Amino acid sequence: MVFVNARHIAAPLVLFLVAGCARSGEIDTSGGVGITSVRSACPTVGVPAGTGDVTMFDPPASRAAAAIDVVATISNVRSTCDDQGAEVVTRVTFDVRARRTRTDGPRDVTLPYFIVVTRGGGAVVAKRVSQVGLRFDAGQGLATTTAEATSSVARSAATLPQEVRDRLTRRRKAGDDDAAVDPLADPKIRQAVASASFEALVGFQLTPDQLRYNATR
Repeated sequence: MVFVNARHIAAPLVLFLVAGCARSGEIDTSGGVGITSVRSACPTVGVPAGTGDVTMFDPPASRAAAAIDVVATISNVRSTCDDQGAEVVTRVTFDVRARRTRTDGPRDVTLPYFIVVTRGGGAVVAKRVSQVGLRFDAGQGLATTTAEATSSVARSAATLPQEVRDRLTRRRKAGDDDAAVDPLADPKIRQAVASASFEALVGFQLTPDQLRYNATR
């Protein structure tokens, strides 16, 4: 599972972004200079830092260890992406594992979670909140279920302009004036790549108190 930070997702959720893994690279050993990169239109998938777990207390206002009621975590995040049509559709699935303190009777717990699509390292373009339910049988302290979320991005928005692709893929040889110059050093090229890069992030929809608890515990 990849944990990332994103910028302002939605009040009261304030996060900060770390680069994702939508692209891979390998050294070009065929006589050229630099790195040959392989880019996908599919978004990076991850969990924003601080939103991958949630703690519920009883009584709700307490933050004492003895008052912990239920703790749930997101794990095993995986995705499938279809980027062949006009829309790049990503289906994200993940496991939710919960533990409760008191096990004397059966109990149902419902937890809200979100999927947010960000562009260019933090600009939010879409967000959806859903709910996942967990069932504890009498005497059972652990419960696990699977949840899913789907994002959709216009393929045209996730595709680099041809002139930018030409700059990034142009073959350079040792001795060329710009052989040692990274095309991404050009702010226009860097901005174009960022603008065509998307992230699909899932996490628990936390209250301000829950987010604060995760950040300060």
